[in-house]
Amino acid sequence: MNEDARRYAPSVARNREPILAVLEQHLPAQGLVLEVASGTGEHVAHLAKARAPDLVFQPSDPDPSSRASIDAWTAALGLRNVRPAIALDAASENWPVARADAVLCINMIHIAAWESAVGLMRGAGRVLPLGGMLYLYGPFTCDGHHTAASNEAFDRELRSKNPAWGVRDLAVVAEVAEAHGFAKPLVKEMPANNLSLIFVRRNESAVAFD
Repeated sequence: MNEDARRYAPSVARNREPILAVLEQHLPAQGLVLEVASGTGEHVAHLAKARAPDLVFQPSDPDPSSRASIDAWTAALGLRNVRPAIALDAASENWPVARADAVLCINMIHIAAWESAVGLMRGAGRVLPLGGMLYLYGPFTCDGHHTAASNEAFDRELRSKNPAWGVRDLAVVAEVAEAHGFAKPLVKEMPANNLSLIFVRRNESAVAFD
């Protein structure tokens, strides 16, 4: 893979260490970690480098240029515990992965239609075993209120680009997750007014949630 395919997201340099610090406490010691919407691939590369060799990572993204970037990062760093990136649409009823021990999704649900957030919960509930973890990172509102003026401005910017996008409410996201078999999330405050949400699968999906 040509290293020129690598892409860079400025926010990754700021948030990858805080994200790693949280995930170090919750990722399994071994098994398969599925990342949904891997983007540039910088996060999965950073996590995989820290957790080699027993934990294997499966990155994914619906965008071909993102998948090329992911694979280029893997090749450039010589990571043996990262599989080739696959095409995966979170909103799809059918994911190309049958089982995973953890599912990660960083900075996606606010820059995608709500159907993708629902699909993420549905798919994660299907591929994770009991006790498996779903991890979300990004900005959220709490009880309908923004936690910072910068997040409110960011939300307006997102919705101006696409009315289907926007910062999601923590309680609503948790409700959808619960409908698909997850316990209430462990919430950790992160830098730049973001949150880490750790959901644990406790039972089978209760109902379909649209």
